[in-house]
Amino acid sequence: MLREAGHRLRFVTNTTVRTRSALVTELRGFGVTLDAEELQTTAAAAVRALQGRRVLALTMPGVVEDLDGMELVGEDADAVLIGGADEGEESMRVFSYMNLARAFGELVTGADLYCLHKNRWWQTSRGPLLDSGAFVAGLEYAAGVEATVLGKPSPAYFEAALEALDAEPKLAWMVGDDIEADIAGAQRFGMRTALVRTGKFRPDDLERSGITPDIVVNSIAELPEWLERAL
Repeated sequence: MLREAGHRLRFVTNTTVRTRSALVTELRGFGVTLDAEELQTTAAAAVRALQGRRVLALTMPGVVEDLDGMELVGEDADAVLIGGADEGEESMRVFSYMNLARAFGELVTGADLYCLHKNRWWQTSRGPLLDSGAFVAGLEYAAGVEATVLGKPSPAYFEAALEALDAEPKLAWMVGDDIEADIAGAQRFGMRTALVRTGKFRPDDLERSGITPDIVVNSIAELPEWLERAL
């Protein structure tokens, strides 16, 4: 319906546990029609940002395929890259004390800190689970550095999406369930916003945030009609 109404679409994700191709397949399985080029991932942003640098990466194995072209090392890194967590035991291995201490050691000797995102938690089949933003914050505190966020709510990530759409911020809508990464980030970049009451949405988070989306909808299914009214 959005395409039929003349809207250009970009699917912008902070998901860091599956490859881009797997995410495209999953979305198509939900009945969403999209080209692979329409899906923007944080891994692709990392490859662009860290080209030519030696990178110690703490990421889920499922996303390593999308880091092709990046020089991954185990020591003497120019940059430390932190990915997101998953629901399984892999997170315990990737974010073990030994690996976090190794990342800390690289940071205190001069490496820069990057993260695919800095989400505090994420919604899973088991309910809310701690995400990698907690580990990023811990490394920032311990090493006295500030991480460069490559995904949402980074202005550069929204800028890349709008460049792909050839759109101005004030004429573009960000639709999402995360009040901080999706809505607040897009508003700071000058975009209009639609918060959906599904997935990660929590009424208390919206009330505490002090953030006011342009519209709040129960489901993305309501979005086309709302946009017609808003426009």
